[in-house]
Amino acid sequence: MSEPIFRISFYNQNEVYEVYARQIFQSEMYGFIEIEEFVFGERSQVVVDPTEERLKQQFTGVTRSYIPMHSVIRIDEVEKEGVGKITEAKGSNVASFPSMPFGSGNSGPNKEN
Repeated sequence: MSEPIFRISFYNQNEVYEVYARQIFQSEMYGFIEIEEFVFGERSQVVVDPTEERLKQQFTGVTRSYIPMHSVIRIDEVEKEGVGKITEAKGSNVASFPSMPFGSGNSGPNKEN
């Protein structure tokens, strides 16, 4: 039996990343999963996918990546690797954590104007 391959989809800065890896497990760091042994498709064709090339560049030299569990959309075990991709996150399901506006002295819910 061959080694399993996993397809992992997760949010990263208003984009959805889809990557393939041979190892994935719960991290010892609370709230994270670890991804190891990234797999990228072989270049047997002339056409180059720019998003897969961008993924390759981002993960070149990375031995292990820690992804926050709340960013993970889905993890699938697949028969063979596909083309990794980055797409724009669409829809109202994605929301960022609320943050305080730093440096603006006249904003905030408790300020009277």
